[in-house]
Amino acid sequence: MRLIGAGQRPGVEPKLLTGFWTVPNLITLVRFALVPVFVWFVGQEQYGRAVVTLVVLGSTDWVDGYFARFLNQVSVVGRWLDPVADRLALIVVAATFVIHGIAPNWLVYFIVIPDVILVAYGLLLFHGNPDLPVSNIGKIRTALLLLGTPLLLLHRVPGFDSDGLLTTATVILAIGCAGHLVAFVDYLFKVRRKYHRLKRSSSTDEIPG
Repeated sequence: MRLIGAGQRPGVEPKLLTGFWTVPNLITLVRFALVPVFVWFVGQEQYGRAVVTLVVLGSTDWVDGYFARFLNQVSVVGRWLDPVADRLALIVVAATFVIHGIAPNWLVYFIVIPDVILVAYGLLLFHGNPDLPVSNIGKIRTALLLLGTPLLLLHRVPGFDSDGLLTTATVILAIGCAGHLVAFVDYLFKVRRKYHRLKRSSSTDEIPG
């Protein structure tokens, strides 16, 4: 079974929808809604429920992409809403972990600082979202972070507090953070290339024929 690009049906020509109310976008909204639920569970030290919430939250990232391809419901809104939901969820989860002493400070630094730079760079060059597709390294990075975080939290659940689980979760998160930096550099160069390509195209159009 394909994990990346799952749901794509052979022979179906993808089309870009302009409406908002699609199944994938509704699933993405569920992801937004689960973020404060997760924060509340952690704050109440209900770690078992927080783990389940985080697993469901993370799985929606794959599920909405699957239905977008299977139902041919890729939308203009979904192309920017989905990555925004990913970034917001990861930032809030990382910050919650650090605030409650579940994870070290470096988790926030590795996740937040590159994202802030990318947002600022996109606003500087495009005055908004550069509208670039998520790369495979970006998808793998997100999957690793969404796998490592519930495992790290699971270590707080009675009966699962083994050193092996803590080590496994930390290693997965470290690899995910390294992938985040690689995806950050890749995206940074792609944003710059798109800006110069559009600038050259605009200059060419202004030249009289």
